[in-house]
Amino acid sequence: MSAPRIAHSRLFPRRLYHWLTTVALALLVGFGLTTPVRAAVSDRFVVDGVPVDFVMSPGIPLVDVIVSFDAGSRRDPPGKAGLAALTRTLLTAGTTQHDEQALSEAFADLATDLTGGVDPDRATLSWRTLAKPEIRSAAATLVAEVLSDATFPEAVFAREQARMIAGLRDALTRPEVLAERAMTAAIYRDHPYGQLTTEASLAQLTRDDVVAFFKRHYTRATAQVTIVGALTHDEAAALARTLVAALPPGEALPALPPVPAPATTPQTIVRDHPSEQTHWAIGMAVLSRDDPDYFPLLVGNWILGGGSFSARLMQEVREKRGYAYSVYSALEPLAQPGPFVIRLQTRGRHADAAREVVAATLARFLAEGPTPEELALAKRALADGFGLRIDSNRKLAAFLSVVGYYRLPPDWLERYPEAVRAVTIEQIRDAFRRRIDPNALVWVRVGGAGDQPNAPSSASNAPPAPDAAATAH
Repeated sequence: MSAPRIAHSRLFPRRLYHWLTTVALALLVGFGLTTPVRAAVSDRFVVDGVPVDFVMSPGIPLVDVIVSFDAGSRRDPPGKAGLAALTRTLLTAGTTQHDEQALSEAFADLATDLTGGVDPDRATLSWRTLAKPEIRSAAATLVAEVLSDATFPEAVFAREQARMIAGLRDALTRPEVLAERAMTAAIYRDHPYGQLTTEASLAQLTRDDVVAFFKRHYTRATAQVTIVGALTHDEAAALARTLVAALPPGEALPALPPVPAPATTPQTIVRDHPSEQTHWAIGMAVLSRDDPDYFPLLVGNWILGGGSFSARLMQEVREKRGYAYSVYSALEPLAQPGPFVIRLQTRGRHADAAREVVAATLARFLAEGPTPEELALAKRALADGFGLRIDSNRKLAAFLSVVGYYRLPPDWLERYPEAVRAVTIEQIRDAFRRRIDPNALVWVRVGGAGDQPNAPSSASNAPPAPDAAATAH
């Protein structure tokens, strides 16, 4: 989902204040007056029944906060896919104290930046503000108002519902989205992870549905708070209390059914599309956030297809044969087993040959595992490069919110580099053999008809961005 639109105030003092704040922060960074953020053990505590993960980072006078709720798309009621996303979008549409415009201006006055969205497991509201106590407190009070007192005006509901339908129509013209949706539906079938948003499911949603979803899922029982910034433990606890005090207590939500067992024979799904490019999406459900095989699978996947030009798939499919501009594999862990996926785009005339190379490359990796040289390169990239992935408060907060929401150990980030360095070739080979079954893979092929002999050309040959398929849910 897109970030809430926080409009700039038309009043000169507000704009000037926001501009001066931005310039001041830029100067702090530009003159080296900030300190680097490093992985840290989170200070984990509970406020009013809500778990909080906090890291003090005094180098920059900012506070980054992420409030997560068990309100992801997996909680969409049957036949109402898209409700979680629409509810999250409408959170900032107004409260009993501020209409949509007034709320935008109030956040602009505080130079507070709101983002967030919905994924299969959770809905998030992320915000950044100055650490100055009066500004921090005012921003927290305003965010708490949004989380506990949203009114979901009928006119804004209708506008955003129409916007989501238009966005889905556009997405469904893209072959990579069609491939992703077909793969997801085939892997998860009747499981909530497999429920896909459609025009029909969006069109039948009502404002009453949104209000009911909000009351059920935005409670203290479903919440988790992450805080990173220039404040003390006591100040972080007070900020968290401001955020959650007005939330209803709520109840823990029911556990979801287990993910369906994988198929015993490979499935191939073909969807017509006039594009010259053939888009392959290949996958199966594999990895949960707390999986004991997490690090062997993580390192092994980097070697197989996650490591850019050094990855096996890139070398075999693109560099040696020129079959694809983009090919990669990824692990997408969730609360329940998330997918292991391979994605590539190739000319229609090369689609079958590219599939054969992918299958052979995966089979060889499962049989032999990585070489010592590949493992050493992967460890350097993942362990030594990890600091760059959390080198700002905002990045650190994003990682820490995952640690907190999924209740991973509070020192998970600190242990990450050593856990990567400890992985062995045998562990990777063993984990991949046990967890990645070629007979359980779903192969989805979309497009390429325009690149067959004597077929008219009908679409651009440019490949999509690797994350384009994220619009599928």
